[in-house]
Amino acid sequence: MLRSLFGYMFVGVLLTAIGAIASAYEAKDQSIKKDRHLIEGTWRIVALEIDGNKSSEEDAKKLTGVNGSDGTWSLRSEGNEISKGTSTIDPTKKPKSIDLTPTEGGGKDKLHLGIYELGEKTRKLCFAPPGKDRPAEFSSTPGSEHILVTFERESTK
Repeated sequence: MLRSLFGYMFVGVLLTAIGAIASAYEAKDQSIKKDRHLIEGTWRIVALEIDGNKSSEEDAKKLTGVNGSDGTWSLRSEGNEISKGTSTIDPTKKPKSIDLTPTEGGGKDKLHLGIYELGEKTRKLCFAPPGKDRPAEFSSTPGSEHILVTFERESTK
């Protein structure tokens, strides 16, 4: 009888744990959908810094990013596509994480680990070159090889 009681208790604890895990996955999925929806659209680059070197505002503003709600993206220079690829995000991380994989253009098929910050009309990305660790903060200092990008929303979809 005691063995049966412990068996029922174990099953109860196990079911509770499974429910908590399922709930956490559902919450993460909802966070991803929310951020994907906010990211979707066309974004003008207003600031760009690579390995601690700031691009001129004029050069940065020639670049736009177009993001799909499915994680696809395209980088354009004066309207001409120069790279495109896919991304995965995890808005539950602190800071939020993004993994970028170009499918065309420079760095094709190489994983870039990054972080992102998302506002209603602004967005910030900081990412490392392939093979380097994910940045821990939004900065690009000489020798870090980090790319720091600030965007302003141009349009949705």
